Amino acid sequence: MNARITTRLLTFILACGACAFAAGAAGGPSVEKQPFGKAGDRDVDLYILTNSSGMVAKVMTYGATLTELDAPDRNGKLDDVVLGFDGIDGYLGKEPYFGATVGRVGNRIAKGRFTLDGKAYQLATNDGPNHLHGGTKGFDKVVWDARVATSHAGPAVLFSYLSKDGEEGYPGNCRVSVLYTLTDAGELRLDYTVTTDRDTPVNVTNHSYFNLGGAENGDILGDELTLFADRFTPVDATLIPTGELAPVAGTPMDFRRPTPIGAHIREVGGHPVGYDHNYVVNGQAGKLSPVAALYDPKSGREMDVSSTEPGVQFYSGNFLDGTITGKKGAVYRQYWALALETQHFPDSVNHANFPSYVLKAGDTYRSTTIYRFSAR
Repeated sequence: MNARITTRLLTFILACGACAFAAGAAGGPSVEKQPFGKAGDRDVDLYILTNSSGMVAKVMTYGATLTELDAPDRNGKLDDVVLGFDGIDGYLGKEPYFGATVGRVGNRIAKGRFTLDGKAYQLATNDGPNHLHGGTKGFDKVVWDARVATSHAGPAVLFSYLSKDGEEGYPGNCRVSVLYTLTDAGELRLDYTVTTDRDTPVNVTNHSYFNLGGAENGDILGDELTLFADRFTPVDATLIPTGELAPVAGTPMDFRRPTPIGAHIREVGGHPVGYDHNYVVNGQAGKLSPVAALYDPKSGREMDVSSTEPGVQFYSGNFLDGTITGKKGAVYRQYWALALETQHFPDSVNHANFPSYVLKAGDTYRSTTIYRFSAR
């Protein structure tokens, strides 16, 4: 079968909404759809993406959630590098947004309050005194529609959801989509698109917890992190930014060079101690720029993060406390994984000096984040 015929066959299969496709040769890129249980009265499906080198990403329709990501170490051995659960039940209980798509506004809004177009809004306060990750029932707790998508870069699935006017207190009907693509270059690419019929704040991101050594193989304190950010946004005791854009130089926040995560973590403070801070990415917002690089010396795995977003929340898994048992029976303890949430700054809707995340009616919000995996 020649390449032209193979391409036409793939296009036909994808257009028909088939559950799986193959790239002509055995072991080629594919997408497989499987049932994954129920959330309330809604069926939940799991999409399994496999690229040409054998990397695997699994994403379910509940929360458009990344449940598994298998990447090779320096010896070519695949291991799952994100925290989560073996089945749907773990995600339906109280859990810390493992792998979820969060919104309408990811991160925190102070006291759940903001004023837009002269009208005051009060949202749920589901994180102490503040609003977090879209509220009581954000994007992470709903079942999304999904379909296999056509992509020349690798296997892809498009997830979509209509967030109705007034949902969780937000104004406007928002149509949200996130395209997951597992490229043949070893990248997990996330492309977000949002439209609205009323002005509304929008800050959609992914909340995967990464452990490059394998999700059951110990903490991430020895991993070396680089953040391409000269400044960060200091926070108050409830993790709300003060409004300052402070230099990282000379502080335990400085990751401009590869630095073990545990090197200065005790100097950061907090309750519990650790990193949970937004960094101001050096690149130009709206253009794909380097955000972070992570290296696990034990496995040799590397992860490079790039994004069009102006900020990234570095969270070192401070609140993991050993009360959650995840995949393979692993108990997730403090610092067992880290999150790098590409985003607009927390509480931007209440800080005129921060980049605005207010989406105007009729406009389109677009955002891209790429996690690229390699080993050395």
